[in-house]
Amino acid sequence: MGLPADLAARLSMPEQHEYLTRGLRRRSLLVAAAGGAAALAGGAAAYAGSRDAVPGKLVVPFGRHLAWGANPRTQVRVGWQVPKTVRRPYVRVGNSPATLGDKIFGELRPLHTEIEDVIPATDQYYVHAAIDDLIPGTTYYYAVGHHGFDARELKEFGRIDSFTTAPTRRRAAEPFTFTAFGDQGVSPHALHNDGQIAAERPAFHLHAGDLCYADSSGQGRIDDLYNPLRWDQFLAQTESVAASVPWMATLGNHDMEAVYSPNGYGGQLARWEFPGNGPAKGVGVYSFIYGNVGVVSLDANDISFEVQVNRGYTGGEQTRWLTERLKWLREQDDVDFIVVFFHYCAYSTTEAHASDGAVRNMWVPLFDKYHVDLVINGHNHVYERADVLKGGEAKKTPIGSTVHPWADGTTYITAGAGGRGLYEFPEGQEKQHDGVRSYVWNADGNRVPETVGWSRVRYGGYSFLAVDVRPAPPGETTTMTLRGVTEKGVEIDRVVLARKASGGSREQLSDAIA
Repeated sequence: MGLPADLAARLSMPEQHEYLTRGLRRRSLLVAAAGGAAALAGGAAAYAGSRDAVPGKLVVPFGRHLAWGANPRTQVRVGWQVPKTVRRPYVRVGNSPATLGDKIFGELRPLHTEIEDVIPATDQYYVHAAIDDLIPGTTYYYAVGHHGFDARELKEFGRIDSFTTAPTRRRAAEPFTFTAFGDQGVSPHALHNDGQIAAERPAFHLHAGDLCYADSSGQGRIDDLYNPLRWDQFLAQTESVAASVPWMATLGNHDMEAVYSPNGYGGQLARWEFPGNGPAKGVGVYSFIYGNVGVVSLDANDISFEVQVNRGYTGGEQTRWLTERLKWLREQDDVDFIVVFFHYCAYSTTEAHASDGAVRNMWVPLFDKYHVDLVINGHNHVYERADVLKGGEAKKTPIGSTVHPWADGTTYITAGAGGRGLYEFPEGQEKQHDGVRSYVWNADGNRVPETVGWSRVRYGGYSFLAVDVRPAPPGETTTMTLRGVTEKGVEIDRVVLARKASGGSREQLSDAIA
């Protein structure tokens, strides 16, 4: 039994959840009905306890994925999945594969999914362990396990992976690369992109939302088509990269899984460990600093004009936090570049989603004010780079250009061709860049036509963004080189962002934060 379509169209996600949990009787509704990871884990644990135990040595971990803690120099979070419930899960860490240390015990987060006549009963088990007090710029080795399963003893099943912590925040740091895309899903193209990303040897990867498409409809309705087992495939697919490269995710419209908690994020809180330094009400909202780059992750479901089921769920708290965080990052003497990533596009021209007016109205002015260097979006399943923009005015930026963000403005890139089915640019204008007929979503959820001249680079195939950062001593020029790369490793775009190290003079800083 689902929600009537006419009613679903009028209700927000929390209202849908309230209607169904109050009006329908289910054998075992949702573990996360009360919201939050604690309720999720507690309820599912009781359910899982009724199952017959499986010997620990037969339960093989999979889907390993790393994430930074709030401080990437000293904190790493390890996540993984097990096919059955286990006791006392842990991770061992050491400076070599032969010197793995004592057990660092993790948290088991069982997830039970069931809606009578809609979703059959499914149990999944996720584990998260926090590794703290690490040394900056150091490579560590790790292995995950649980009672009865130890990688040091079970050679046929166990595996040892590695990660490297962020360098200290000084400009003596070596050059580094990070990568980004959104809208990945599970597909051969997603695998090809993952392989090319691994070849880049990135320090970290940014995922701009719409992770695995377990919810294939993406409307945030409780009767959306939903298959929780898609997550098993997704985590197994990404493990080859994410087991050694921190996979920093934000949330898209397909990540609002209405079967979990009032805002649809209960499942994400079971599967992912976010840094946790964002606003209290925001999910997947955080920031971190790697070398001379400050990175901010936002949840645009909170403001979107296009998909409005979670609109306003933070009560404005996220945008207030964003204002303070951008100001703070610009005040850091050793942060030169600021990168912001989220799902819905500020500037894009595909026929499917185009641009979101809420992003332009609420966040773009902040990006201008605090001189954000790069904004990365997904949602539109293409690669598209806009001309550099400042105050709504574009400066032509062809392939190979050098941009000076302080004077020129912000570079906006749509990198939504991570592996899901591709979109098309406006018919008859696929190769056009000036005078493109597109549209922007307004507050009423309608498309408002616009003709744009800022769509500079377009590519309709599977691809990702690679960013090469070259730190520099104070007063010298530091650069970020942006490269669009196809799933076959062919470069389709390149532009260089250049700044004077130290983030500008104090006079410029005063102007920026006034």
